[in-house]
Amino acid sequence: MYEEPTAHLINETTGAMSGNSGRYEKRLRDLAGLYEDRDAFEKLTETRGDEVVYEVCDVRPAIAHGGLIFGTTCMMPGKVGAEFFMTRGHIHARSNRPETYYGESGAGVMLLETPEGEVKTLEIGPKTLVYVPPMWIHRSVNVGDAPLVMSFCYPADSGQDYEVIAQSGGMAVRVVEEAGSWTTTPNGSYTRRTAEEIKAIHATQDEPR
Repeated sequence: MYEEPTAHLINETTGAMSGNSGRYEKRLRDLAGLYEDRDAFEKLTETRGDEVVYEVCDVRPAIAHGGLIFGTTCMMPGKVGAEFFMTRGHIHARSNRPETYYGESGAGVMLLETPEGEVKTLEIGPKTLVYVPPMWIHRSVNVGDAPLVMSFCYPADSGQDYEVIAQSGGMAVRVVEEAGSWTTTPNGSYTRRTAEEIKAIHATQDEPR
């Protein structure tokens, strides 16, 4: 009748989490189309295409409503051209669902964007908790020289919509290296969403896309 309470140990260096029920990884070759410098991406995948860029361990409850999905993400350091390694990014399929990320180790940036194109960047590192409010598209970026490990938590009925980013040609800005640090630069491939597209995203607050 009741779910069993659980406790989980997190390895802050590798992101491994005890008692996880799910795990997936994304290799470099899986991330085609994310990076602006396509020639640099093709060249890098020739020798490093099978390398894991990030992996996720999670626990998903038996019930979808009222439960929480939680887990860890571990992202390797690296760049494609001047652009730092990043996750695919998403908005929640039920777009009014929030998410939290807690920095375990490493140095990263949470890149956030509203459907209308407003951009925010928040640094995340050890002992930093980032709150992603409802309606924000988000992706994480490793801007350091060591693995970025984060733990996360979000409502179990949230779902994930990855296509919202691809359909706009990426997010409005890209996170790149400049003078030994990170900065943002406009994404030349980005197309602003139409009023109808924004309306469709807002309409998913009760039902998944």
